[in-house]
Amino acid sequence: MKHSLKKIIIGLVCLGAVVLAPVGATMTGNEVMQEVYTRPNGNNMSANLIMTLTNNRGSTRERSIVQFRQDDGATEKKLMFFTAPADVRDTSFLNFSYSDGRSDDQWIYLPALKRVKRIASDNTGDSFMGSDFTYDDMGERHPSEDRHTVLRQETVDGWNVLVVESIPVDPKETYTRTVSWIVDGEWIGLKKEFYTADGKLGKTLSIDAFEKIDDIWVITDMTMANVQKNTSTRIQMKDVSFNNKLADSFFSERQMRIGPRT
Repeated sequence: MKHSLKKIIIGLVCLGAVVLAPVGATMTGNEVMQEVYTRPNGNNMSANLIMTLTNNRGSTRERSIVQFRQDDGATEKKLMFFTAPADVRDTSFLNFSYSDGRSDDQWIYLPALKRVKRIASDNTGDSFMGSDFTYDDMGERHPSEDRHTVLRQETVDGWNVLVVESIPVDPKETYTRTVSWIVDGEWIGLKKEFYTADGKLGKTLSIDAFEKIDDIWVITDMTMANVQKNTSTRIQMKDVSFNNKLADSFFSERQMRIGPRT
């Protein structure tokens, strides 16, 4: 009887371990990052953004942005309009990301020149509008652009987290290694570290707030900090709205010139 009871107890413990095991415990790095990439984000969305830039002396500048996004499963289209202050007003940015792994297409409209400029692939590592984000950061990086390895599991703020290292396939990338903290099962990032070719930490992306809106996880507050320059850029997202009626033609060079009128 003792032996039978012991077997039952051991069996229950093992069953509990199986039931409570983290979803991503046996997943590869590539599988984890594919889940992050395909996490539901709504067919379309609009929001108001506040971008706050802080220089190495602690001085800040604030910018207001209206953002629209539409995703048909094959292409995610994002259009951003800067509405304030005066020195960036009417500037707009358009990004197309492709689910088949092709490089993003990106354009920026510069009102002073009254023309739309295509962002060359060689310039995606440049600063986006003087911020600590690059043009590459503003797109949706496809998992196939990196080789991913799960380094370990951690608990962060009560969340089960998978720590994933990503190495770019292209050795010419500005950052030759990144490390991401991904919430297991929810597939949302909490933090990302970017390392340069000499192995030094270049910048960090911190997700300071996220919430479910219409049953979709939305990052509402994040900060990119350049460790080497001692500067940072915070983006806060407000007035998030899903299921807006936007024509596909809205995401165009013509609309970039017109502005955020829908």
